[in-house]
Amino acid sequence: MIRIASFIVDKRMLFFLIYIIALIFSAFSTKWVKVENNLAEYLSKKTETRQGLDLMADEFVTFGSAKIMVANITWDEAEALEDQIRKAPGVSDVGFTTEDEEESEFVKHYNNGSAMYSVTFSYSEDDERALQALNDLEEMLSPRDIYVSTSLGSQQAEIIENEMSRIILLVAVVVFVVLLLTSESYGEIPVMVLTFVVSMLLNNGTNFLFGTISFVSNSVSSILQLALSVDYAIIFCNRYKEEYSGGLSVRDAVIVALSKSIPEILSSSLTTISGLFALVFMQFKIGADMGIILIKAILLSLLSVFTLMPGLIVLFSGVMEKTKHKSFVPKISIVGKIDYATRIVVPIIFVLIFCGAFYYSQDCPYVYGYSTLSTPVLNETQIADNMITGNFGRENFVALVIPGKDYAKEARLIETLESREEVHHCQGLANSEAMGGYMLTDALNPRQFSEIVSMDYEVIELLFSAYAAEQGAYGRIIGGISSYRVPLMDMLMFIVEKVDEGYVNLDEDVYSTLKDAYKKISDGRKQLEGENFDRILVYLNLPQESDETFEFIDEMHRIAASAYEDEDSEVYVVGESTSQKDLRSSFETDNIIVSVVSVLFVLVILLFTFKSAGMPVLLIAVIEGAIFINFSFPTIMHENLFFMGYLIVSSIQMGANIDYAIVISSRYTDLRKTMERKEAIIESLNFAFPTIITSGSMMILAGVFIGRMTSDPCIAGIGECLGRGTTISVFLVMFVLPQILLIGDRIIAKTAFDISTPVRTREEYGTVVVNGAIRGTVNGTVIGTMNAIVRGEVKAVVVSGSMENASHEILKPAQAIDEKMFEYKKKEDGDDEAAD
Repeated sequence: MIRIASFIVDKRMLFFLIYIIALIFSAFSTKWVKVENNLAEYLSKKTETRQGLDLMADEFVTFGSAKIMVANITWDEAEALEDQIRKAPGVSDVGFTTEDEEESEFVKHYNNGSAMYSVTFSYSEDDERALQALNDLEEMLSPRDIYVSTSLGSQQAEIIENEMSRIILLVAVVVFVVLLLTSESYGEIPVMVLTFVVSMLLNNGTNFLFGTISFVSNSVSSILQLALSVDYAIIFCNRYKEEYSGGLSVRDAVIVALSKSIPEILSSSLTTISGLFALVFMQFKIGADMGIILIKAILLSLLSVFTLMPGLIVLFSGVMEKTKHKSFVPKISIVGKIDYATRIVVPIIFVLIFCGAFYYSQDCPYVYGYSTLSTPVLNETQIADNMITGNFGRENFVALVIPGKDYAKEARLIETLESREEVHHCQGLANSEAMGGYMLTDALNPRQFSEIVSMDYEVIELLFSAYAAEQGAYGRIIGGISSYRVPLMDMLMFIVEKVDEGYVNLDEDVYSTLKDAYKKISDGRKQLEGENFDRILVYLNLPQESDETFEFIDEMHRIAASAYEDEDSEVYVVGESTSQKDLRSSFETDNIIVSVVSVLFVLVILLFTFKSAGMPVLLIAVIEGAIFINFSFPTIMHENLFFMGYLIVSSIQMGANIDYAIVISSRYTDLRKTMERKEAIIESLNFAFPTIITSGSMMILAGVFIGRMTSDPCIAGIGECLGRGTTISVFLVMFVLPQILLIGDRIIAKTAFDISTPVRTREEYGTVVVNGAIRGTVNGTVIGTMNAIVRGEVKAVVVSGSMENASHEILKPAQAIDEKMFEYKKKEDGDDEAAD
């Protein structure tokens, strides 16, 4: 370690250059990162939602759409505005009711002096032209009071990015103030801040390696990286000050401090990494996304502390020395005395609270969608959604994907679904009215078709014959075309295509009518009819998320299987409700995986850290208690919590907050060798408090800011749980853990174990490289770094450090024994020469 530390310190200019190059690269590579805003993309490939979405992407076209509410408008103005919107460039269709329709339909589009238009664009939802058409439409309607709800574009992602930028700036101010109050020199602050900033920029700049990351990871990784890794810089800085105050030069102090800090910091980081690594095992792949991004962030923070911070300390050493000041962090001996006085009562109270918190946390009202959640702040999109929902209600629909090309079965299925009270209405090809009271999929003979399009029967017979010939149905032509039936939509599209090709001439009015129908039919078929599957939109009278909704989704599968008389038919129900149903199923497994894996990983690390079976159990019990208490709050306060808040924050609490407990426990274990329990626990708290208050306050405030200043319910939930959970962890570590350590003193001692390896003497001759702790005789010239006591003669050039003769100190015990033995022998033998 000394050799590695010496290289890092002596080659610090090289490392500065490497970091400058890496930062320049990161400035460009950050722009290469793609951000996924749809949580459904991270569902397992085995889920119905994921399979259904992939199938629909292959089979159907989904046109861009938007709901536009115009407030403070009269009915006459609303009707006139519909025509303007319909004629706008890029607009394919406008859903708007007329005053003579049913009252329920009328209220759907005009209510409380507001009109709501369901606009469909001529381009698919992933086509930039659809977004441009929406922007043009908004510009046209800008003089009016409008509210727009749409999934087009990345407006939500841009809003979140702007919100997180403000939060990061605020967190940076908090970090500066906390370091100002907890440091012992103002010169430490630029060293730590530069280390933090570089590691965060490198983390953002290396995210492109994963191609695409989730909006959650992209939003909170920088803030969590700072909160999770600030301890490493503090440990190294404190170690440097300790070595420098011992009389070493700046260079030697940094080298020795780094060599001692690397194992200590790596040990501390293992619990954090192990807690985050548990997220990788989740079925819901956003866990792996966030776990890997944060683990990378921790590793880059370690790299910055080990390779950049030593050079920065050397660079700022003069400033650090000149700006020393009295520490503003007080001693908390009173807390240690209170903990010792309450060592019997507090553990009993904690056990009772632990059991109660466990019970309430199991009933935490987790939700899997945003429909029942609210946030402290609302962005423009949410305000528009709330205005539209408040005036016209919230629509909940699912897409039912069924085997295609059987319009009769599709019609019977729609009829069955619409007879259910859970269904408001359905929209499919089989129940879409074309003209004359016929549906698009109704099969008509030439006579019926000629009547609805007002064309000569003989002309229609010829067209039916041409259609039969094109389809290869020559038997129909020979056997009589008058009984030949063709789906209405197929015949309409065939006629228009033949007119456009110049084979058929039609009256201008008839052609115009058929051309309009052709456009609507063509768009409808692209959305509802695929090569192998058809799609039915089922509008439900149920909320997006409820047990009743989830049960009816299963019932829809049974109804569809019955309609197609085959239980093995491929049928998919896709929508927000299905996605939330799949997320709930995934959470039931992921909850167990994350909880068990994080505890096991941390347990193993603590087992070998403390070499005691009892100590890890006591520490984990305290942090698990903090987790249970944290997630009891939503139950007690009757507030819904987005499920990801539990999965991510519980991993962070178990992996990171436990470091606070480790600092106190390690110090207490060491001090118990020379102190009584009371003095040991008081001194342990005084030692650990600066680290805990520095790291803990940063994480608490970061969580609070995220929870109170972002409009995304998922991210807000993570922030709120993180701030509250860290506060509870800090409180338990300071006011409950000490009592548990005092009571569990004997358990820790009795369950202690030692890991020893066989010792054997080795002899080597010539040029021998020694790397490790040794005991024995060395004869020859020594070249290297030593940290040893030599009983004998040393003749060497001291390159760094010091060399002192301590014989008079070391030999005192031996001389005392010799004198006692001499007196004893003289008295026993009566011989003055017996001492020889």
